[in-house]
Amino acid sequence: MHAFDVLGDPVRRRILELLADGERSAGEIGAVVQREFGISQPGVSQHLRVLRENGFATVRSEGTRRLYAVDPTPLREIDRWLERYRRFWSQRLDALETELVRGRQSRRPREGTGATEA
Repeated sequence: MHAFDVLGDPVRRRILELLADGERSAGEIGAVVQREFGISQPGVSQHLRVLRENGFATVRSEGTRRLYAVDPTPLREIDRWLERYRRFWSQRLDALETELVRGRQSRRPREGTGATEA
């Protein structure tokens, strides 16, 4: 399965968001995903398996718990692929930053005008 096929599913993206904050148990992940998406525990397990089999997540056992974590390797590969397209939004973000700075500067009181800050 291609990386974008894996990440194209909103449930799998949500699981990765949860794992980005740190390792979580299958039960914790399942509770959140079931509440937010209304899918069954077997459905959550299927999404976790897809993430694991495609290298996006790792799993380890701790007693009876299965703990999942993000594996950043495929995310780095996606980042490298996106590099050639980054210029399309980087220029716009740079322009937005310039405009935000200009806006902040225009709202500052000028020295010698007698204006005070609130």
